[in-house]
Amino acid sequence: MLRRLHSEQPDSFAFTPANKKWAEAQTTKFPEGRQASAIIPLLWRAQEQEGWLSQPAIEHIGDMLGMAHIRVLEVATFYFMFQLQPVGSVANIMVCSTTTCMICGAEDLISVCKEKIAANPHEISADGKFSWEEVECLGSCSNAPMAQIGKDYYEDLTTERLAEIIDELAAGRVPVPGPQNGRYAAEPLAGLTSLTGYESGRTQYNASVQLAQDIGDTVKRIDGTEVPLTTPWLGTGRKAAKKPASKKANAGRKPAPKAPAEAKAAAGRPKKPKTMKAARKSGADDLKLIKGVGPKLEKLLNTLGFFHFNQVANWSKDELSWVDDNLEGFKGRATRDDWVSQAKILAGGGATEFSKRAKNQ
Repeated sequence: MLRRLHSEQPDSFAFTPANKKWAEAQTTKFPEGRQASAIIPLLWRAQEQEGWLSQPAIEHIGDMLGMAHIRVLEVATFYFMFQLQPVGSVANIMVCSTTTCMICGAEDLISVCKEKIAANPHEISADGKFSWEEVECLGSCSNAPMAQIGKDYYEDLTTERLAEIIDELAAGRVPVPGPQNGRYAAEPLAGLTSLTGYESGRTQYNASVQLAQDIGDTVKRIDGTEVPLTTPWLGTGRKAAKKPASKKANAGRKPAPKAPAEAKAAAGRPKKPKTMKAARKSGADDLKLIKGVGPKLEKLLNTLGFFHFNQVANWSKDELSWVDDNLEGFKGRATRDDWVSQAKILAGGGATEFSKRAKNQ
């Protein structure tokens, strides 16, 4: 399929101040002279901000990364996840029409889009709020038919439910993503026949949907203010410390007493745990024996200053909250998988069911 830049282009493009700071931080992940490696996240951020990629946006990112504009255009036109034409201001609905979804009713979902949005794909609705397109396999065959709206999947759709979702979005509401027929994830429609013991400890929604609800950026445009900048690979925290007021300005001034509610709120604020500059001489513990910690998270934890089970085991509730806030891309993971309880067992020389399986792999 030939992909061209749209015939009508804006005069210019600029990241919002917060998105600019985010984009510049991404380039620090790579060695000097290799900043071009950040091209895909920067293009994606520009699209999240504007809804689509314009020529000025492509050229702006090329200038940021020291790349020829044609090289950036090559990337933008190669990946179909990049929209090269304006989309609806609220959402662009991508209906999967590959084999499983087609068998299960994708054509009927497309008919809804034609009726409620526009007659042809990539056309914007009369009110400017929506556009739609037909896409290839989105990998959710067990929940067919489905559509991707914004960053999330809406699965197990019917024509009636898709029409309702479009109406809800038009009214300014954001329907909860995930299965739309009552399923938790991709279990059999008749219910679980095995692994039934996991139901009691699960979150309200499945992992992907729960994260979408937690960070609240399902369909809205990103301007960089939603989640404070984090650069753990540089050893920095989530938020920059506020500059303290001068002592002279506060001389003789007594702090106002906190109201009970304020004092309670202050007590629950995240508190940075004690960290270490390096592992002990005996070597770092294998933090991957904690359920929920993979190689990427282990590296991040080491970067933040955590190398041993007993460090994790000693986190207080407020310290656990700090850790959750600083797990870039994995916010809330430490609490959801109960790292502290697992670490207490491992620090004492014991083993969890997960660690036993991990050691045998």
